[in-house]
Amino acid sequence: MADETKPRKAIWKRWWVWVIAVFVIIIIASAGGEEKKGTKQTQQTSQEQTSQEQSQPQKTSQTSQGTGEKTKIAEGQTTQKPEQTSTKETQAQRDKMIEIFKANALEKWGNDYQMVNYEIKKQTEAYDWITEHAEYSGILERAKEKWGNDYTMVKYEYEKQAEAYKWINQQTAYPEIMARAKQKWGNDYVMVKYEYEKQVEAYESL
Repeated sequence: MADETKPRKAIWKRWWVWVIAVFVIIIIASAGGEEKKGTKQTQQTSQEQTSQEQSQPQKTSQTSQGTGEKTKIAEGQTTQKPEQTSTKETQAQRDKMIEIFKANALEKWGNDYQMVNYEIKKQTEAYDWITEHAEYSGILERAKEKWGNDYTMVKYEYEKQAEAYKWINQQTAYPEIMARAKQKWGNDYVMVKYEYEKQVEAYESL
């Protein structure tokens, strides 16, 4: 009896080969999907980071602008408060000085109310001029020391001394003569000017 050998099936016809093939395909497909998903997530993450980096300077700028506005407002309030206080103090001081002018005018002119009113008006006008136009505090203080509450004379003294002071500072010729005039008369700029002019005139006539 001869041995009969059954022909073997081709390997691609075996069922377990197909099972393995399907399994391998599934693994490959799932791996590819995960790679794509990972790539997408990486791209999204990088895009989000880029957008955040771009938006951060804008936020910083907005924050700095907001801080600047607050600073300006705070500064405006700080500037306004002293001005208001100064205005109130100035008005109170002015009212006080007017009362002094009135008392001095009544003492000086008695029942001559026409002259009393004239005196008060002139003194008040001089006081207001000094308050608005006085540029040199040192000259003003010396004028007040000399004339007290007579602001008509304070104004006169201040204008003369300030005019002489400006003139002196414009002179460049004969600095030695100017130095001696200042040494002699100090802060009395009217006399410094007078001394300088007379000395220069005498020197040039030699």
